[in-house]
Amino acid sequence: MLSLVSKINWPILIVACATIGLAPLFPEPHVWEKLRMLVQGNLTRAIDWFDLLMHGTPWVLVVLKIWGTFGGRADGKG
Repeated sequence: MLSLVSKINWPILIVACATIGLAPLFPEPHVWEKLRMLVQGNLTRAIDWFDLLMHGTPWVLVVLKIWGTFGGRADGKG
């Protein structure tokens, strides 16, 4: 899994987070709204789960790429 994520270029991930990950920006980003709904237990409709998946995926990929790049094994071979 990490080998696939490591092949994605950083600029692509940054653009994905800035566009899909934060859209729509006003009144608040969907990913933030859906995470809040998840914590409150209000994430019940299928469209809400789809929104969380769609808007959260770029952020998960960034975390995985950071983990694969900087949090690798002690010998530095990721």
